Amino acid sequence: MLKKILLLLALAGAFGLGTAAPVLADDMTTYAAVEEVAEEAALDTGDTAWMLISTVLVLIMIIPGLALFYGGMVRAKNMLSVLMQVFVTVSLMSILWALFGYSLAFTDGGSLNAYIGGLSKAFLAGVTASSLSGTIPEYLDIAFQLTFAAITPALIVGAFAERMRFSAVLWFMSFWLLLCYVPMAHMVWGDGWIGAMGAIDFAGGTVVHINAGVAGLVAAIVLGKRKGYGTVAMPPHNLTFTLIGASLLWAGWFGFNAGSAYGANGDAALAMINTQLATSAAVLAWMFIEWMVKGRPSLLGAASGAIAGLVAITPACGNAGPMGAILLGIAAGVLAFVAVAYLKKMFGYDDALDVFGVHGVAGIVGAIGIGFLTSASFGGVGLEDGVSMGGQVMVQIISVAFTLIYTGIMTLIILKVVDMIVGLRVPEDVETEGLDIPEHGEKAYQM
Repeated sequence: MLKKILLLLALAGAFGLGTAAPVLADDMTTYAAVEEVAEEAALDTGDTAWMLISTVLVLIMIIPGLALFYGGMVRAKNMLSVLMQVFVTVSLMSILWALFGYSLAFTDGGSLNAYIGGLSKAFLAGVTASSLSGTIPEYLDIAFQLTFAAITPALIVGAFAERMRFSAVLWFMSFWLLLCYVPMAHMVWGDGWIGAMGAIDFAGGTVVHINAGVAGLVAAIVLGKRKGYGTVAMPPHNLTFTLIGASLLWAGWFGFNAGSAYGANGDAALAMINTQLATSAAVLAWMFIEWMVKGRPSLLGAASGAIAGLVAITPACGNAGPMGAILLGIAAGVLAFVAVAYLKKMFGYDDALDVFGVHGVAGIVGAIGIGFLTSASFGGVGLEDGVSMGGQVMVQIISVAFTLIYTGIMTLIILKVVDMIVGLRVPEDVETEGLDIPEHGEKAYQM
């Protein structure tokens, strides 16, 4: 109906301007332009429905998925503290995203646009229910990206679990969102220099997983080891919760990856099959290598392998082919296992729940691996015109290296500032008792 009305208006204007022959030409040109604008500005109900579902799926990944995955791996005396840290982080990041984060990530930053956006949409100024972002409402785009901004800092909780003050967690998360996540999101997805360079990051290899992984590594080193680490057994207290959490993460990840296609289309379908295959391959790869090295396969290892596969395919899911996704999953499962089993011991840091070993390492595998696997010769969607495989791989390496350096330095600065404001680490007696009761006045289990 809109197209017909616009066409009639165009015809009426054209007939008032000249003779029949010029009018016909002007009419056709005007109609084509009007039709193109109408198509570009039209809301697609199918795309909108899929993105609504994807947004909810990603939120389920965090609460309860990530919360249970992490909560099951800590000791019982710290279970509630981990649940609280993840739960409140999501709430805090949601508010900050609406106030400043979305605008700084996805608007034009003027002379600084290569690195950061502007404040033209701070407090969501100018956004209405009729505003569109492509074929979906802009509010929905804001909500979808909000879930990414919430899960990324929440991932870091696993690195400093069982020893950071709750007040320090809130300060750290607030600074980290605005100084690490938002600039990376803008540089990769918001018309910044990494995206302009041609780096492929379909759903968050650099922005989410390497970003969180290196932040977790720095936090683990700055806070130091947990009391008794290396001499006292610290086994997961409830692997049933961990498996439930991993399963929710796996299911929700389809919203994370396939939702990043921003529509109910073939790209979403490719991302979905790639996500399933890479994750399955990583589970089997981790399980078999652990079986060979340690003599038996573990449930924790299988769950960790699943997360490694999900992480690795995240930047690649829209560009790799299904067979390439399987190769990527195998590589992620093996290399993440090596990082968790040997790298941590070699360097002596206490990354409590292996945020760097899984998210950082598998994220690097996926971010660099897609440089190869996007090539049609590997079954991928193909390289951009004029781009060689070697050139694409180099671009990917540059984007990974920048993420590691930038986020590593900024995280270190943030931690030092927070330490001066409220102190980072709980007192030794609190750590011995567990964070649940001293920090929150309650505990996860009533005996």
